[in-house]
Amino acid sequence: MTDTRSMSRMSRSARTDLAISLVLIAAAVALPFMIDSRYILGQIVLALFYATIASQWNLLFGFSGIFSLAQMAIFAFGGYATAMLCFYFGWNVWAALVPGALGAVLFSLVVGLACLRLTGVYVALLTLAIAQTMYLLIVTDTECFVMVGSVCRQFTGGAVGFARFGDLGTRALLRAQWLVGNYAIIAVLFGITMVFTYAIVKGPIGLAFRALKDNPGYAVARGVNRFQAQLLVFGISAFFTGLAGGFYAAHFQAIGPGVLSMSQLMFIIAIVVVGGVGTFWGPLVGTVVLVLADELMRESGEFRTLGLGLIIALSVVLMPKGLVGRFGDLVRWLTRKRSGPTNSKPVVSNILQSPAAAGK
Repeated sequence: MTDTRSMSRMSRSARTDLAISLVLIAAAVALPFMIDSRYILGQIVLALFYATIASQWNLLFGFSGIFSLAQMAIFAFGGYATAMLCFYFGWNVWAALVPGALGAVLFSLVVGLACLRLTGVYVALLTLAIAQTMYLLIVTDTECFVMVGSVCRQFTGGAVGFARFGDLGTRALLRAQWLVGNYAIIAVLFGITMVFTYAIVKGPIGLAFRALKDNPGYAVARGVNRFQAQLLVFGISAFFTGLAGGFYAAHFQAIGPGVLSMSQLMFIIAIVVVGGVGTFWGPLVGTVVLVLADELMRESGEFRTLGLGLIIALSVVLMPKGLVGRFGDLVRWLTRKRSGPTNSKPVVSNILQSPAAAGK
């Protein structure tokens, strides 16, 4: 009986997620026809980048319990790698995007290896140090690497970064409507990222991630390989984050050290916290709320930052599970009130087994 009820809840959840996805797809298709303002459409594109990065940080922290502060460094690595392949080797942007993302994966695996034996605040401190080191290496790079005309360029672009190294081709193809084309491309990127993330979170790998987050000792005792799982989640998250970085650089035709700023990192974390840590739709909801609030307070001067801080503080105090978590609690309360209490037992599976466990 318990298994039947559990399966019923899972099927209801899947149907709800499918319905939400269909509504979002319809809205995404309709948006360019409903919005005449290029500024608003540009802000929506930027919000899609935020949501993509936030969804992957949520995969790291919300579902796996790894409090990494190197997310924007991975994003920047993907963007810089794409820009440098185009700038130095003359690659087409589309050809450079996947290699740039794979470069971000390699970078993240180095970060993951450095964090293997660390937990909690120590992971946060180490990853923050790595991100800040990357920022300092870029902005302090003053050595002349190559002459472009009469201008000396640093290997990393220095404090200026890279600009006009190529685009996604929409300007030549669609001319005045190039922004609509870029919006469609970034929306597809976000959709693919969410589909892959959903498959991971709802599958056995996601169960392993959550087990390591909730009770690492018990998860390891049941055969979950902690090191393998941690490197895997770093790699998956980095691929989509790095790919987003490449598309970001191509969309704006520029990439610079500003993407590594602490304010950008804090905004991504705030998105996940407001939307709901460890919830699938939380990053998207948090992005909508914070980007909309930021836009509404755009002309408020110094009160803009104060207002955003107040929203985040109220969310943490009044809704520690975020908007999606609070909504889920409300739905479960209404369901229990209507059908009465049920007892359920957790189901534990042996997945991502270590070689030692697999041999038993």
